[in-house]
Amino acid sequence: MSWSRKNLEGVETLAPAASVYLTPERLELQRTARTFAMEEVLPVADELDPQRGEIPDELMARLAELGYFGVMIDREHGGLGLGVLEYALICEELARAWMSVASIIARGNGTGCAGRPDLLERSARGEWIGGIAFSEPSAGSDLANVGCHAERDGDGWVITGTKRWVGHAKRADFLHLLARTRDPREGHGRSDGLELFLVEKARGEFPAGVTGTPIDKIGYYGLTTWELQIDGLRLPADALQDTGQDEGQGFKESLRWLGPARVQTAARAVGLARGAVEDAIAYVKQRVQFGHPIGDQQVIRHAIADMSAQVEAARQLYLHAAWLVDSGVAADVETSQAKLVASETAERVTSRALQIFGGNGYTTEYSAERYWRDARLTTIFEGTSEIQRKIVSDALL
Repeated sequence: MSWSRKNLEGVETLAPAASVYLTPERLELQRTARTFAMEEVLPVADELDPQRGEIPDELMARLAELGYFGVMIDREHGGLGLGVLEYALICEELARAWMSVASIIARGNGTGCAGRPDLLERSARGEWIGGIAFSEPSAGSDLANVGCHAERDGDGWVITGTKRWVGHAKRADFLHLLARTRDPREGHGRSDGLELFLVEKARGEFPAGVTGTPIDKIGYYGLTTWELQIDGLRLPADALQDTGQDEGQGFKESLRWLGPARVQTAARAVGLARGAVEDAIAYVKQRVQFGHPIGDQQVIRHAIADMSAQVEAARQLYLHAAWLVDSGVAADVETSQAKLVASETAERVTSRALQIFGGNGYTTEYSAERYWRDARLTTIFEGTSEIQRKIVSDALL
């Protein structure tokens, strides 16, 4: 269980009330997201996460109603017309309740639309939610090693290969698939010939030529993650996404979203860490040992102080990185630093919170273990901590 809002009464939230980046409009957006997360998302997470259940359709509908699938889609196409910073603020609040809910909105927000107005409008309404089929058993951090192959067949394409780590694949309206249309040409990089394909499908089933096996994860419930076997998937000619560049540049297009994705992951990590600290604060005020609340012990108080400071430091990094991205400034280093620091902080802070809960922390009766399990993943997906260190050090050296 998590501590209810009643139990949290009197405990200050670790979400910032003031910041150079937080205008009154952004603070109001944050407050709305926080209320929704605590009152509507958290109870669902507490019920379904122990069951490894998926995000219910009703909760998906509420996300759409609030406009969260269209935060970064312009108002002309039905979105909120906001930036990465607002998107990240919302994701922090949602992740504080259940990380998978903060993740699902990334499958909207213009993903898989390729500039098509009709799809942008559907995306903003939460009616065009996708699965990202980039990674493979031998292509994770090394995405240029994609082996899934696309061959021309008359006016269309035939796709063959394996995709791994495709979240929400079966419930999705489409798959955004990275495949190789030709072998790298001599003198060109390994990413040459990689293209993005749009695979339209019905919700709740796979298209002909695709079968899937759920991956048995240790956390990140709410979103089923799949390994897909693709054998003779036939696509029309226009399934090849027009990136506005020369053919064979799909790999570069797939990298274009890494900055915002890393900021979002940093925000999700901060949300997890914040949830762990807030629950720990409530717990230490009520857990009595040796005749006193354990919050009276200096070692606990100092741990809480350190944890809260680390959460705030990570938050400021992601806010700054988001502001740079929204300003159109090249921010590869800053987004990698934000993702690195926030995810590593989340792992440390959630682990320390679990320790504060003692034996109770090692049960599913409290949310400490959920934050801990999910925080561990943030150091791996959207580029591992090792990859972030390489990006930053390469830039500096």
